[in-house]
Amino acid sequence: MALAGVLAVGVVIAIIEGRGSSHGAITIRGVIGSEKQAFFDDPQVRKAFTRNGLKVEVDPAGSRQIATSIDLGRYDFAFPSSAPAADRIQQERRITTKYTPFSSPMVIATFQPIAELLAREGVARHGATWTFDMSRYLRLVARKVRWDQLKNNTSYPVRKNILVSTTDPRSSNSAAMYLAIASYVANGDSVVRGEAAEKKVLPLLSELFLDQGYTENTTEGPFEDYLSLGMGKTPLVCAYEAQFVDAGVRGRLRPDMVLMYPSPTVQSAHTLVPLDTKGDRVGRLLSSDPELQRLAAQHGFRTADPARFTKLTTDHRIPVATDLIDVVDIPSYDTLEHLLAGVAKSYG
Repeated sequence: MALAGVLAVGVVIAIIEGRGSSHGAITIRGVIGSEKQAFFDDPQVRKAFTRNGLKVEVDPAGSRQIATSIDLGRYDFAFPSSAPAADRIQQERRITTKYTPFSSPMVIATFQPIAELLAREGVARHGATWTFDMSRYLRLVARKVRWDQLKNNTSYPVRKNILVSTTDPRSSNSAAMYLAIASYVANGDSVVRGEAAEKKVLPLLSELFLDQGYTENTTEGPFEDYLSLGMGKTPLVCAYEAQFVDAGVRGRLRPDMVLMYPSPTVQSAHTLVPLDTKGDRVGRLLSSDPELQRLAAQHGFRTADPARFTKLTTDHRIPVATDLIDVVDIPSYDTLEHLLAGVAKSYG
């Protein structure tokens, strides 16, 4: 009887310990925007899924690649970084369900000397947070102004055009969101609608990308350059706010690194499209599980509970905009595709 009791206790312990492992969990595969890779790689996120009987495996890709060229037949869910990319997947696969567990506005990551240079030109302003005036910036781009042509520029006298570094608009959502912002401003502070408006803004939009030279397919690339190589290579980088906040939480930001909000900006709604019932379980958990929502906020995303994000950024002294006011709408799915196709055509 004593031996039986010991065995029984051992079985109970094994069961309890087994609940914390992925043994016996259902494997679910997804393709995600690359900026969410750190979130899905987080051991705490994996444990949260495991507690719900799931083992989630992901492959990163550019969000527009996910919507246009990735073979989704290999996956249970697609998780691009914007509603337009998700809408395309839904339309092509006739799926009505989607989940938006978190979001992140587009920002410009830069450095203190660059911010001060641009402030003297009226492009940047410093209040509670830094803002980046897109209208004044586009005027500099249209005139092809170089950094070394700015008055009293002793901190960055480089013979190259003043341009925000982005990803490739043909594959990446962050570049598409940047294009959405620029198109609004270039169209007289109005959302682009119709063929005439598209033709009007396309020449300037094309310059914003073509004059950069080579661009990468995912946002992770230029933002990593920003963190590791400094302003010599990337003085201005278009990124997701979540990337900057996540870097701050991880202690990767240097004192001279500055976060600026484009005026106006757009909110990138990270939208999960379930491709089958297994993928639907991931979407529901990410949207409703308190632990996963907490961890999403810890990685810099804005969730349904603003208090989580505010506490995180306050605790780590990361200066972010508490209330986003100057946010504009993204063009319709078809219009955005027309603009992106026009820019892609200009690549030749």
